Amino acid sequence: MPHAPSSSSEAGSPVNPTAPSGEALGAALARLGHDAFRPGQEEAIRTLLEARRLLLVAPTGGGKSLIYQLPALLLPGTTLVVSPLIALMQDQVAALTARGVPATFLAATLSSDEARRRLSEIAEGRYKLIYVAPERLVFAGFQQLLGRIECPLLAIDEAHCISEWGHDFRPEYLRVGELVRRMSSARVLACTATATPVVRDEILSRLGLPTDTPQLLRGFARPNLTLRARETTSRRELGEAVDAQLAEALARPNAGKGSAIVYCATRRATDEEAARLAQRGWRAAGYHAGLGAEERDRVLRRFSEGALEVVAATNAFGMGIDRADVRAVVHLSPPGSIEAYYQEVGRAGRDGDSAFGLMLSSAQDFPLRRRLLELPTDDVPPDPRVVEHKWSLFLELMRWAEGGSCRHDAILRYFGTADDDLEGCGRCDVCLGLEEEDEVTQEETTLVVRKALSGVARVQGKFGLGAAVNLLRGKVERRLTSAGLTQVSTFGVLQSYSERWLTRLLSRCVTAGWVSFVGTERPLVTLTREGHQVMMGQRAPRLRLPASEQGKSAERIGARRSGTSSRAGATRGGPSAHEELDSGLRELFEALRAVRRALAEEASVPPYVVASDRSLREMIELRPQDHAQLEEVFGFGPAKVERYGDAFLTALAAHS
Repeated sequence: MPHAPSSSSEAGSPVNPTAPSGEALGAALARLGHDAFRPGQEEAIRTLLEARRLLLVAPTGGGKSLIYQLPALLLPGTTLVVSPLIALMQDQVAALTARGVPATFLAATLSSDEARRRLSEIAEGRYKLIYVAPERLVFAGFQQLLGRIECPLLAIDEAHCISEWGHDFRPEYLRVGELVRRMSSARVLACTATATPVVRDEILSRLGLPTDTPQLLRGFARPNLTLRARETTSRRELGEAVDAQLAEALARPNAGKGSAIVYCATRRATDEEAARLAQRGWRAAGYHAGLGAEERDRVLRRFSEGALEVVAATNAFGMGIDRADVRAVVHLSPPGSIEAYYQEVGRAGRDGDSAFGLMLSSAQDFPLRRRLLELPTDDVPPDPRVVEHKWSLFLELMRWAEGGSCRHDAILRYFGTADDDLEGCGRCDVCLGLEEEDEVTQEETTLVVRKALSGVARVQGKFGLGAAVNLLRGKVERRLTSAGLTQVSTFGVLQSYSERWLTRLLSRCVTAGWVSFVGTERPLVTLTREGHQVMMGQRAPRLRLPASEQGKSAERIGARRSGTSSRAGATRGGPSAHEELDSGLRELFEALRAVRRALAEEASVPPYVVASDRSLREMIELRPQDHAQLEEVFGFGPAKVERYGDAFLTALAAHS
């Protein structure tokens, strides 16, 4: 059945969809309710239209949906969007319909009659966009329908789900490759919020796209987020850490300062944390897959509308959430990978204002994660290669948590992005902690690490991490006594260190790849081949020892409310950022902030895209007088100087 004609412009004037004019792009942008493109959006749209293939990697909330919605208006026929998120499909269809763009979605939540009605209307060509869940692709009736309509563009959202090596593999996504090959004449856009180079390569391979497919990576730098990671040793300490972070971000319950998300590893932990937060006065609720659909929808709606301040949730919560005033994202335990973490923490601070990301962890997270990875699915053991790969992804996250360099820089390097505005964010706990001098020599580190690994070797395959810690401390306990381990030379070899410090040290040995776990019911520690080489002095231990408990620690620095160093004060934003500036310099700082706001409004970008507070403060310190000197300021490369430099130089000259 032929589809109804669909004009690609409201006025009916001809539009070249391969190379649309600026006027055509502007008209389509306005129809979708936007005044201007965000950085990189127009480039992505033109690349897709001209090259016909595009792999787009942009963070959550980065405006990826516009990259297929706008071309859908310019191109004849019906654009097909594959998405696993029913809530996101519903929200986008509702928003498009409200703006007069005919759109619909197909998902298992529809009744049979409603699904048939929509399929009939799709066949008649009534829609510019249709959203479908990947499970729909296997239906013969749907495949026949695609052969009867004109489909100029196929967009695959959450494209990392097609990668078996990614953090969120979904088997139903494997059928998308067949769809791409069958719709050979359609343009193809693959979108994802998180994808390392190896995952990007697999996306192209499984979709059958050529290796020279353009890949655009945009907007990963989030310098407005203060990222922190902290180890805890008890439920009480964990609760205190959450409470302190919420107080810093939201002040107090009902203060109207925004919202927060607390991610929990299990449904039980979610229910318990939601109840605890509610007891402390927060308007809080829990969200996980064990709740009924109506209750999940109610929590989601109340959070989106601002009725809830805090949601405690499993990772089932957050997909498609676009609340801009999330001031903090707290993880009670680490997720499975850096990709998963950055996607979840990226839900904070989407309005460009300061926000916080706090990830809590403990030594128990290592054996728990290993056990979960090795659990069978439907009585089928997992592929050992996949287990090891996902274990390595988890260890990458934990290495990041240990903090050897700026947390933002480490993430950008991990994803291999083109973002180059960060050279130390100056606000994460690691950047602040690097102000301290490390007085421990490499020889001392080597000796302590070798002694610690010798303790693991003594309990190899017999006991867990706690027993190894007790052995090193020289603590007499039944397990060690019955195994004869209280008589060995290693017993008490590190007795001057506390249980907490030794647990942290062994956790770092796990992330370094020197210690691992065996067994699923009761994970037991084991020394790896590399760990044996370090213990025997055949390999140097490149590791930073945990901070001394007598000195300052990274998490104490990250959590402090007022700083003594100029760098600490320079990164918090707001009134406290001016603590060490006299009245004259405060006036200049405010003038530069005004310039930044004006430039951001003119370019329709968040203020931090123009310049961070640290950049403004370095301008005050360096007082650049031309473009070359301005490039010496933190975060200002040639492109940013060319775009924004004159305005800042003018303001500086006026206050000289």
